Amino acid sequence: MKSHTNSQSSVHNSVVEKDAQCVMQTYGRQPIVLSKGAGSRVWDVNGNEYIDCVAGIAVNNIGHCHPKMVAALKVQAEELIHVSNLYYTEAQAKLAEELVNVTGMDRVFFCNSGTEAVEAAMKLARVATDKTDFIAVENSFHGRTLGSLTLTYKDLYRKPFRPLVQGESFVPYNNSQAIADAITENTAAVVMEPIQGEGGIIVPSDSYLKEVRQICDDTGTLLIFDEVQTGFGRTGEWFCKDHSGVEPDIMTMAKALGGGFPMGAIAAREGISFGRGEHAATFGGGPLACAAALASIEVIREEKLAQRSKEIGEYFRNKLENMSLDDVVEVRGRGLMLGVEFNRNCADLVDHGRENGILLNCTSENVLRIAPPLVITKEEIDQVVAVLEQA
Repeated sequence: MKSHTNSQSSVHNSVVEKDAQCVMQTYGRQPIVLSKGAGSRVWDVNGNEYIDCVAGIAVNNIGHCHPKMVAALKVQAEELIHVSNLYYTEAQAKLAEELVNVTGMDRVFFCNSGTEAVEAAMKLARVATDKTDFIAVENSFHGRTLGSLTLTYKDLYRKPFRPLVQGESFVPYNNSQAIADAITENTAAVVMEPIQGEGGIIVPSDSYLKEVRQICDDTGTLLIFDEVQTGFGRTGEWFCKDHSGVEPDIMTMAKALGGGFPMGAIAAREGISFGRGEHAATFGGGPLACAAALASIEVIREEKLAQRSKEIGEYFRNKLENMSLDDVVEVRGRGLMLGVEFNRNCADLVDHGRENGILLNCTSENVLRIAPPLVITKEEIDQVVAVLEQA
């Protein structure tokens, strides 16, 4: 791994200055300008190399610039880039069939992001039930558009944009009785992440999702799983729902679906579907996005990345649990969706990691979120843990 210096190139400075002048300053960016990626590693414009434990926030599951992904995009870009959903395309039909197979659901709808997928799921739940209200859980994160923001718990995100879509209520996570108590005759759906991501990598008890499924069945309420962050091998199965054997009525997907290319989708069980004209997305399921997603799914299947995530995730977790750090409260997660909770703010660990060639992310203030590409090696994991122990 190359040494990391504080020197900044003219290219670095130019990019940062242009961003400050021309981009709305909504992000707290790390002070590096990335220019290249391969596998589990990225490089900045100064030539510094980093092991990426963020993966675009659980997006680059197959690694950066996988050869099959690059080839698929090149081929598709030379043939057809965009035509809108007024016409059929072969790539979209193939991807729809693939997603029906891997999700076990009946039909899909394509969009462009996770938050769009949540919006689509909310609309579908309302039109399918003729009810208006939603139950979400505390510390949830489902997006930042006005609809999805309604289901996102943190007041920091919600407060500036009130009033939001009406009819939401929040209950404690991992408490099925709270959901049963909150359901009314107007409840269209219960919405939850099967593992909470932004909330701090919170894993529920083994029985929780099954209990919620039964409650929804008993009350005629739809169950929506937000698998935007947990999908496509991240937790050691194709989807996090597969750990419990619980099938939702609607599920949202994005992030790793496109392998780095922006794409979102929802899948729904038989009997739940939009009718003609009830929803649409100009770019949803475009040829380039579908080609990327097909390549990503092929790599996950051929390289057995879901199983690899489970096995190497156990190795990573064991290494983290045995770190000689006094302020660690807990290590938790599944597969390569891991969280290390500290009894203090962990922002300094993100800085320390970056300065020593590791990209990390702190979520919920005191939880180090570790979500590397599923192709990360044991040797790279050893380097990551060594850098954390140095802190």
